[in-house]
Amino acid sequence: MKLFTSALLACAGLAYAQIQPGIANAEPGGNLPIQKIGPDDLIAVFVYDAPELTRTIRVNPEGLIRMPMLKQPIHAAGLLPSELETVITMALQDAELIADPFVTVTVSEYHSRPVSVMGAVRLPVTFQAAGEVTLLDALARAGGLTSEAGNEILLSHPGANGQAGLVQRIPVRTLIDAADPTVNVKLTGGEEIRVPDAGRIFIIGQVRKPGSFSAHDDGEATVLKALAYAEGLLPYSSKQAYIYRREASGSKQEIAIPLKLMMDRKAPDVALAADDILYIPEAKGTRMTLAALEKVLLVGSGMATALVYVGVK
Repeated sequence: MKLFTSALLACAGLAYAQIQPGIANAEPGGNLPIQKIGPDDLIAVFVYDAPELTRTIRVNPEGLIRMPMLKQPIHAAGLLPSELETVITMALQDAELIADPFVTVTVSEYHSRPVSVMGAVRLPVTFQAAGEVTLLDALARAGGLTSEAGNEILLSHPGANGQAGLVQRIPVRTLIDAADPTVNVKLTGGEEIRVPDAGRIFIIGQVRKPGSFSAHDDGEATVLKALAYAEGLLPYSSKQAYIYRREASGSKQEIAIPLKLMMDRKAPDVALAADDILYIPEAKGTRMTLAALEKVLLVGSGMATALVYVGVK
């Protein structure tokens, strides 16, 4: 008898939902995964044989919902749908509205679990973390990394009471190339994923192809690799090169490079960092200052090519 009654109630609830378009997701078996309810989520409440109580309700920013004929709001945030069913049932009984209510709660729309992916990705996106979502899933939704992406992914976790949370640095190689499952973090909502640009290294002066190329902070960018990118030196290049670097404090640094010794394999290669300027002056020409070099870079690569042939002080 009990089984027959339960089946009858379920069938009645399904039939009622079918004739009420506004509560189509109120019956059991919603498509969205079961997760805890949060602020701004849209939930569907079905109360059997009580159409005045059956409706979709938006959870307010405080995590509360209001039901018709109930004086006090009901706290919904942080509860699973099944737990909220119990709370609503008890509230209806305490208010003596229904003696033995049959309540079903499903989530129609999640809005409380945004995950944002931004930076050096092909398609910056914000989506809801419904179901099991990992860091790789989020990057896939953003179309993957661009060629300008750096070597780290910054994953910001939500903090308590609106405060800034933990920022996790995840190496790209460990996540993607090594496929380390320990860094493929599960996302629950509220996370921000930032993929910083690797920055660029500029090469100018007595080279065949002045310009810039993507930099990486893992020590792979070096003076010799920059020269290879620039297709080598011109015949009248100096034996001395210079790296111009701006420190985090804003100060300027000039680093002299024994280019001739390096090319003869008598001096070690030198690592380059993002935003470095590698300058190879003319053998008998005057050397440009950092300020002049920066002005050239602002003007564009056309001027940079012209400076191969013209000495500027």
